[in-house]
Amino acid sequence: MEHTDSRMADLILNDYSRGRVIDRLQMPHRPDKECVYDLLDKLFSVLFFGCYPASGRLADDPAEGLRMTVEDAMLRMKHLVISALPGDARYASWSASELSEEAAEITEAFFGTIPAMRALLETDLQAIYDGDPAAENREEIILAYPGFYAITIYRIAHELYRLGVPMLPRIMSERAHSRTGIDIHPGAQIGASFFIDHGTGIVVGETTVIGEHVKLYQGVTLGAVSTRAGQGLRGKKRHPTIGNRVTLYACASVLGDTVIGDCCTIGSNVFITKDVPANTTVSLEEQELSFRSRGEGGEPRHG
Repeated sequence: MEHTDSRMADLILNDYSRGRVIDRLQMPHRPDKECVYDLLDKLFSVLFFGCYPASGRLADDPAEGLRMTVEDAMLRMKHLVISALPGDARYASWSASELSEEAAEITEAFFGTIPAMRALLETDLQAIYDGDPAAENREEIILAYPGFYAITIYRIAHELYRLGVPMLPRIMSERAHSRTGIDIHPGAQIGASFFIDHGTGIVVGETTVIGEHVKLYQGVTLGAVSTRAGQGLRGKKRHPTIGNRVTLYACASVLGDTVIGDCCTIGSNVFITKDVPANTTVSLEEQELSFRSRGEGGEPRHG
């Protein structure tokens, strides 16, 4: 058995000699995914201190506990940004001290957006509460609703994306995707009072623009028509623009650089690749349903 183990190890080690990207034995320093997840947990405590547990919380002095949580989160973020920056060619030749200084500036800029981010999240929270009669209270939404969880991670990741931080935003968005089935690219632009109901299977592409008071149900896709051009599409608008006060029902697909005007309602299972003017309802024609009753023995009974 030991001989077999050694032979297999030699076989795999030899495969690493092909010169491919995946053949590096010593990868450049990159952010650890588990550390990114820990940072997200810490940021949830910063954003919703009274709802999420936080290390450093002092029972007799919540304000001091929040201060400690913010300082801890800032330190964690700075270290992760330092590890992520070399993944961008712009920073490849920077010294350790230069990377540290840049990471400190980015971290400070990010935390400076927290009040505005919390204001946006308050509108999202209210939109979900107002739109869902099953919601008992707002705390339940914060703690239990996958849509709000995904929106919160999107708002965090979007700020890092906007600040030009490589890798971290996508790791964060994929954390939400793996936990909720909701895939929102951090590059998407989403306005206030965003409501995701149920959410599983939702896809929002990188260049999507979503207005205010928009509601998405499960299975909605805001995607590209085709990605066959691959990297040639980088930086180009290839996803929809959704106006204000639009509702997209379950499994609706809007693809390409398509504009949905304000106050539209997009019905379930529709497939749209053309612009829709404001104040329009789009739906499939009603399909016929066939009902057949069964006799006592379970056999179909025909009238």
